[in-house]
Formats: sequence, C-alpha cells, structure tokens
Amino acid sequence: MNEAVVWLTIFVLSVFVGIEVISKVSSTLHTPLMSGANAIHGVILLGAILVTGATDNALGLTVGLIAIVLAAVNMVGGFVVTDRMLQMFVRKKPKPAAPTGAAGSAGPDGGAA
Repeated sequence: MNEAVVWLTIFVLSVFVGIEVISKVSSTLHTPLMSGANAIHGVILLGAILVTGATDNALGLTVGLIAIVLAAVNMVGGFVVTDRMLQMFVRKKPKPAAPTGAAGSAGPDGGAA
C-alpha cells in the first residue's frame, strides 16, 4: 500500500475521533480542556520551530514559517479566550456604601440636611 494513502487514512480517522471526543464534552469542562490544549499548542509551536530550523529547502521553510505563525496565534488566542472565560467566574468586590446621616452633609436637594 502507498505510504501517502496510509497517512491520509490515519488523518481522516483522527479527524472523526476528534469530532466524536469533543462533541461529548460537557460545557463545564471546556475551560480546563482549553488550558490543557494551550499547553499542547506550546509543544506544537516548539516542534514547528525545531523542524523549520532543521530544513534546508525553501518550500519546507515556507511551510514551517506558516506553521509557526498559526501555532503562535492559536496558542495566544487560546490563552486570551481562557482568561476571558475565567474572568466570568471572578466575584466582583462590593462597592463601599456611601456614608449616610453625617453631620454637616448636604441633602439630596443640595441644602443642609
């Protein structure tokens, strides 16, 4: 069997498995999974840099540069989205109450109380 057909088959099967796995995840687990995925994207970025640095032809360099840019954008964007999602769960500090009934303070109409 041709090696390209084997790699294409593995790729197509991995796409189907990935879709099935992601579709079964509950919404409460998306933030932790995104954080884990961002760590994996850091490894992918490092791999793209190493492979691009070892190439010796222009096509490999171009594809590697595109891979580096896309991996960096994906990783940074993932961290930004994760941070924004986590900010939704942060409790806001209550504002201090305004002092009421203080001597010499003006009333609501601007006059003395």
